[in-house]
Amino acid sequence: MNPKELISFVADYFPMLVRKPAPKYVSESGNRVYGMVAEFHETPKIYHAAEIVRDAGYSKWDVHTPFPIHDMETAMGIKTTKLPLMAGGAAITGVIIAILLQWGTTAYLYPTVVQGKPFEAWEPFVPIMFELGVLLTAFMCIFGMLALNGLPRFHHPLFSHERFYKVSDDRFFIAIESTDPKFDPSETRALLEKAGGTGIALIEDED
Repeated sequence: MNPKELISFVADYFPMLVRKPAPKYVSESGNRVYGMVAEFHETPKIYHAAEIVRDAGYSKWDVHTPFPIHDMETAMGIKTTKLPLMAGGAAITGVIIAILLQWGTTAYLYPTVVQGKPFEAWEPFVPIMFELGVLLTAFMCIFGMLALNGLPRFHHPLFSHERFYKVSDDRFFIAIESTDPKFDPSETRALLEKAGGTGIALIEDED
């Protein structure tokens, strides 16, 4: 994530504190362009369209459906999530903090003889090592998942598109963001038309 993407990411969470970078595209009304959306009516069509967008090299886009579609992540080319690595790192961090906290306290800050055991005996440390490791892992899983999914978000530009509300009923949508390096209004529209999309529209992101 480059600095510009990071600022935009933070601005989605704290729009009152951070302004988004200057947009690459603006609409005729002067608003920044969020991206382009296309509508599809059948499951096989949205699946095939996702493959076309993936093969075209787009990286910042998403598929919205009224129900889960089997193997859609393959059609979109989604890579394995980084959350397990983040959770593992949190677990290791928790264990290390627990060891340092207990070892530093019992061996250096407040050395106390307990049942004749050495000050640096590690066996009594195990319960706290386990508890703190599990605690930080749980927090990382929750907050890491929310961050990777861009949540919570109180408003999304797609909500301004009236037809998008059909996604909770019987319609399927592909949305390609304007921040994608390959995004071009004309070429992206042509690609979505080739993929069989209808109701293709440019979505504005009002500040």
